[in-house]
Amino acid sequence: MKDKTHILFVCLGNICRSPMAEYVMRDKIKQARLDNLISCASAGTAGYHDGEDMHCGTAEMLDLHKIDSSGFVSRKVNKQDWDRFDYIIAMDDNNLHDLQHLFGVHPHKLFKITDLCPDLGIDHIPDPWYSGNFTQTYELLEQCCQALLVKLKSERGL
Repeated sequence: MKDKTHILFVCLGNICRSPMAEYVMRDKIKQARLDNLISCASAGTAGYHDGEDMHCGTAEMLDLHKIDSSGFVSRKVNKQDWDRFDYIIAMDDNNLHDLQHLFGVHPHKLFKITDLCPDLGIDHIPDPWYSGNFTQTYELLEQCCQALLVKLKSERGL
């Protein structure tokens, strides 16, 4: 049996984008019956919301798409995450820069989620904390998480 693949999604505060990515991806993993082979979590580059639940707009969007959003607790990324996770995936250039400052440049392990969807028409996941557009965030993450699942199946032979 193959080792489990661990994914960490990272945004700024870990209450909007990265939790949405985490739970969308969890749902895709479950639907693909790969939950025994892939796990995911999320964190933020800043600890502004440590210990808090996800933003209500994120929870509402997940609920709208019948994705379970229970059990979430916000946290800040830490140095130990490098050894815990096989992939660390940023939501935008600022997150990527902060992660590269912490971990170094490792494009096969540390990259932006939008790198997986070059035809998306946008090179980052906009932060709905500022835009208020949780629907746009969900739609972009839905496509990117699907591309990530395809990548994992290919690279990991799942």
